Amino acid sequence: MIKILVVEDDIAVANLIKLNLNTANYESSIAFNGEEALRVIESDRFDLILLDVMLPKVDGFTLFEKIKPLGIPVIFLTAKSSVADKVYGLKAGVDDYITKPFEGIELLARIENVLRHYNKKSNIINFKDTEVHLQEMQVKKNGEMIELTLKEFELLVFLVQNKNIVLTREKLIEKIWGYDYIGETRTIDNHIQKLRKKLEWKDEIKTVFKLGYRLEE
Repeated sequence: MIKILVVEDDIAVANLIKLNLNTANYESSIAFNGEEALRVIESDRFDLILLDVMLPKVDGFTLFEKIKPLGIPVIFLTAKSSVADKVYGLKAGVDDYITKPFEGIELLARIENVLRHYNKKSNIINFKDTEVHLQEMQVKKNGEMIELTLKEFELLVFLVQNKNIVLTREKLIEKIWGYDYIGETRTIDNHIQKLRKKLEWKDEIKTVFKLGYRLEE
């Protein structure tokens, strides 16, 4: 699983970023100042760092120069008006920057873009005791292979990628079967039942009355 370090002194912002990362199936840790970040980086491995510029003890620019030799991708988190910070960061070799406040969807898009550039995009999605191997289109539960049809696999991937979110039957049909699908929404219900049975996810896949389904941790 891709592991990301969030270096941000604002507790509320840091926790919100972590929530977005966890929802997108990234593993994440938080450091609230530059010194703490250095200690964490020395003791653990990270695939990407989200680095606030204005940090106590060791500022983001100084920290970036210290970790630059490690070759870890870095995205700067900068204030809206700090054009000078953006220019400095880009000239120093930072991979990208994002201005605060920002939407979670924009942050995730920038992260995915940087990881793709470094060929670090994860090929495996984990949910509890289940591994979903995207490239191989394989599913393993407790290490044992689970046989799924193509549509069952695609439905499973979409559920895991959108865990804890209510997905309507119409939305699922649009994403899995396509806009031009002509048929009943009952098809979704049948596939959900098969996933529940094969993965033993009776409690994990919740039915949302008159709407659709939600995968819960």
